[in-house]
Amino acid sequence: MPARFLPVPSAPPAPRDAAHAAFLTVKDAAEYLGLSPHTLYVWRHRRQGPPSFRMGPRGRVMYRLSALDIWVREQEQADSRSNTSLNPLNARPQERSTRYADV
Repeated sequence: MPARFLPVPSAPPAPRDAAHAAFLTVKDAAEYLGLSPHTLYVWRHRRQGPPSFRMGPRGRVMYRLSALDIWVREQEQADSRSNTSLNPLNARPQERSTRYADV
C-alpha cells in the first residue's frame, strides 16, 4: 500500500491586519490544515484536534495560527512514520517470558 502523506499546511489567508494574521476562523483554519470545517467542529466537540477558543461577543470559534503550527508538529512527532524513534521495527525485540517454559 503506498504511503499517505499529510498535506503541508497551505499559506494562511491574506491578512487584513495583524489581528487577522494571528487568528483564523474555523473555515480559514480548516483550509490551512487541508481539512473540512465539519472535521474541526467534530474534533472541538470531542475535545480533540488543535486548540481553539471563543472570541468576541458572539463567541466565534477561533484558532491561533501559531497553535495550529505547533499542533501539526506534535502530530508529526506522534506518528511512527515521521518519528523513527517510535517505529516498532527499530525497537529491541522483547524477551519471551519463561513462565511457561517447563510446560
